[in-house]
Amino acid sequence: MAAYRPATRPTMYFIGVTTRQSSIMRVFPAWAQALGLDARISGIDLPIDDAPARYREVVAFVKNDPLSLGALVTTHKLNLYKAARDLFDRVGADAELLDEVSGISKRGDLLWGNAMDPISSGLSLEAIVPDGYWADTGAELLLLGAGGSALALTLYLHRRAVDGRDVPSRVIITNRRAHRLDEMRAVHRKIGFAVPADYHVAPAPEHNDAQAGLLKPGSVVVNATGLGKDRPGSPLTDAAPFPSDGIAWDFNYRGDLRFLRQARAAADRNVRVENGWTYFIHGWTRVIAEVFQIDIPTSGPEFDRLSAIARSAAEGGTA
Repeated sequence: MAAYRPATRPTMYFIGVTTRQSSIMRVFPAWAQALGLDARISGIDLPIDDAPARYREVVAFVKNDPLSLGALVTTHKLNLYKAARDLFDRVGADAELLDEVSGISKRGDLLWGNAMDPISSGLSLEAIVPDGYWADTGAELLLLGAGGSALALTLYLHRRAVDGRDVPSRVIITNRRAHRLDEMRAVHRKIGFAVPADYHVAPAPEHNDAQAGLLKPGSVVVNATGLGKDRPGSPLTDAAPFPSDGIAWDFNYRGDLRFLRQARAAADRNVRVENGWTYFIHGWTRVIAEVFQIDIPTSGPEFDRLSAIARSAAEGGTA
């Protein structure tokens, strides 16, 4: 059993795989000063697909330690929720729907678990793709990976479609293993997914290449696999046919980012490259707002100020 030291001042945790390499370790202190928070951040590193007992230990520690106020969860959000669901006193509707927790916070004596990715991924996509883009271009969205972040993005798109707002003409989801696609399909059936969707098992990068080669011009290709961050590599081969005038978006902002290097190499196709930095900003500010019960805008001068602070704090280290 792991031994976690009780916090001696208000503390927020980052539950991930290689947390010490993340820019948040430099960004959070700068944000805390700007937001007037007397708080610190601490990383908790767990191996990918760790034992359920380890996830339960972490959640129980945060729940029972008075000055441990909450956490952001990255790679482990699905496994942690499944292992420790009963330790949460309350969970948000999206956490129940998606079977994941990316934000842990406290309300009095109650431990809350929330799935924040539908909000943060949606805000990030809005920053990359202007309103009206999908209708103007007829473009599609190729999601490489069917994990929690990809599923959350489809939930955001579903809600836009239900509201009559601009969405891709089609969403194509690929994954190495069929069971993740089956889980996504089950959620989509449950909500009556309002965007045309195709699901493809892609055990090798060449299978993803084939799907990329079928996309309409202007389409968006998303690396939602985690490859290029926690593990090296890319879901595509170096010969991948990115859509002309399209966008390559990697959810990662640090690591070898091979996917983005592949997109840049497709110079003849005029592919715009976007990393996960904006996703990083939205993801963290949404959870920080929950943990410390403060209002942090998602746009405008205050958001721009926090973004600039983060960029400045991150310079000179691993990003």
